[in-house]
Amino acid sequence: MDRRNEEFPCERTVPNPPPLPTNLYESRFISPMRRRRHCSIFSATKNTWDCLFDEGYRADLSINTDNGGIIYAHATILGMSSPVFRSMLNSKQSRGHRRSISIRGVPPESVQVFIRFLYSSSYEEDKMQEHALNLLMLSHAYVVPHLKRECERQLLERGLITTDNVVDIFQLALLCDAPRLSLFCHRFMLKHFKAISSSQGWEAMKKSHPVLEKQIFKSVTDEDIRKKERMRKINERKVYMQLYEAMEALVHICKDGCRTIGPCDKVLKKDQTPCKYSACKGLELLIRHFAGCKMRVYGGCKNCQNYPTEAKSTTSSLSIN
Repeated sequence: MDRRNEEFPCERTVPNPPPLPTNLYESRFISPMRRRRHCSIFSATKNTWDCLFDEGYRADLSINTDNGGIIYAHATILGMSSPVFRSMLNSKQSRGHRRSISIRGVPPESVQVFIRFLYSSSYEEDKMQEHALNLLMLSHAYVVPHLKRECERQLLERGLITTDNVVDIFQLALLCDAPRLSLFCHRFMLKHFKAISSSQGWEAMKKSHPVLEKQIFKSVTDEDIRKKERMRKINERKVYMQLYEAMEALVHICKDGCRTIGPCDKVLKKDQTPCKYSACKGLELLIRHFAGCKMRVYGGCKNCQNYPTEAKSTTSSLSIN
């Protein structure tokens, strides 16, 4: 045995401690739903769900639509995707044959896109844009919030809201409890009120919802008042900035002197930079105008008429370069 290890037993090689049981902790105490939260759906899995819907393999539910259409689906998948479907299916007793429910009031193509979304949470872009309004109604009626958010996103980001349909979409957003969409439509109507007020949707709303029409009129009036108030404040600030700049220029002229307009008896500094005030340049142009104006003798010059007489007399003490 090594003599050094006998004399200094504490300096022997100590093995590294085992790692902390994080994986064991996660596997035992973290729920499986939390672990699956960050999993992504692979295209093969999504295609499997689409094939299950398209082929109707062992489908135990038939959905009746308008115009005699029938869509075959699986009650378990619909019940897990929508609490409304679950309640409907629980109330229907199965007696050895396929159960049946009805979805009326929307085109059969919209119902098909809606049921497909419940299977794989996927859709075709052109189908979504074509049936966005109907899918918004279905997602609200059957409590499918992720489809509802997707319909709102499509309507807002794809430019599907126009002056012809904004009134209808606004009423639908109010009925379907879509505040973001209703707010956007409300602002859109205020911005393009003149064109929207002559549309067919507005005429239909006047007959069916006169109270809503009055509320929109009130919003338009309030928006006009706010716009005029904003313009008044902007003009006041503009005048204030012009007066402030003029006062700064006067202080600059009287205190330091200006290389542009004088005064002539002021000794300027050798290292003084050229004047940076626009008011001095404007005053110089005004003085030059007075010096060469021929119309003011006959009273025909508007600039000379608007300029006070006392101010004209002070121009003689200013030098023009």
